[in-house]
Amino acid sequence: MKRKYWLDLFTGKTWEEFLSAGANVTGFRKTRQKVAKKIKIGDYFLCYLTGISRFIGVLKVTSDMFVNETPIWADEEFPIRFNVELIYKLEPIAAVPVKSMDKQLSIFQNLKSPNAWTGFFRGSPAEFSNKDGEIIVDTIKNTIVSPTNREFDERKYKRSPKKYVSSIGIVTVPEESIDKQRTDDINFEESKTTHEEIQWLLLNLGSNLGLDVWVSRNDKNKTHQGVAFKNIPNSKEELPRQFDDATNKTIEMIDVLWLRGDAIIAAFEVEHTTSVYSGLLRMSDLISMQPNIKIDLYIVAPDERRDKVFEEINRPTFASLNPSLPRICRFIPYSKLRDEIEQIGNRVQYMKPEFIEEIAESCETDEA
Repeated sequence: MKRKYWLDLFTGKTWEEFLSAGANVTGFRKTRQKVAKKIKIGDYFLCYLTGISRFIGVLKVTSDMFVNETPIWADEEFPIRFNVELIYKLEPIAAVPVKSMDKQLSIFQNLKSPNAWTGFFRGSPAEFSNKDGEIIVDTIKNTIVSPTNREFDERKYKRSPKKYVSSIGIVTVPEESIDKQRTDDINFEESKTTHEEIQWLLLNLGSNLGLDVWVSRNDKNKTHQGVAFKNIPNSKEELPRQFDDATNKTIEMIDVLWLRGDAIIAAFEVEHTTSVYSGLLRMSDLISMQPNIKIDLYIVAPDERRDKVFEEINRPTFASLNPSLPRICRFIPYSKLRDEIEQIGNRVQYMKPEFIEEIAESCETDEA
């Protein structure tokens, strides 16, 4: 039987924990069990560092899948496991940047957008084509023989978190210097889009769909293009009192809500700046207080903030909620929201609100 090649995601921290534990067991989240059952003895895991986007090693599968919760990684269990043999290993400074193979790998071909290739690296295990797998293994082998040192940002490889206190407990967030670095990488001042503009688009879209809409209590007096948010048709002055006071206070601060009668059917947090914590913490507080709540949750952010949103929403604090925040909260980029509204045009009155799910992207990802 021909060998198959599978993606195995690591952060710098989880890679070092894997090595310290003997480098003989790798693991994945419970949600990946169905895919993991396809992996056979003799297959290869291609180890990829998410923080610096490099391939760092190759593991040979030496057992069938098994479930085990013996601690290996500090932050998560990754209980869907395989015994493995580490057959090729690079140091982080010599690890192979995935983009150095963009002319060779099929994941870079026929892309709809320049960064569409990143979607493949959102969850593991994921199967490479045999050709891609062979290219990556050969490149790693050749690099071991003739290594090329490439400097990398140590902060992205191994981040040092600080803590933020929320009603769900202690939340770890990146150091300020990391956020500053990412702000320097992307000049947000060049964008003319504002937080208020996106709120206005969401409020008008909901209203045109025939829904009642709510804007955060703190934003009711804000305006866009001369129109006050509170004057948008179908804008509600008060929310239905269907929850306890603490839950209502959290819900009232969410950027935009869509309602059908007294039922809230969708909640949107617009994350326009470098930090994406305010919206995530409000949503996590909501889930913590009302775990059975049935509201579709969305993070709406600039296209270039996509990686930041995915990184933060998949932190253990949010991923370990029941239900998991990345499982029930979806991402909508600014460009997709604008394009969809423009394409719909006057047809919006005939649309069902559920169409928003089709333009949103799941936030689930997996890193071992």
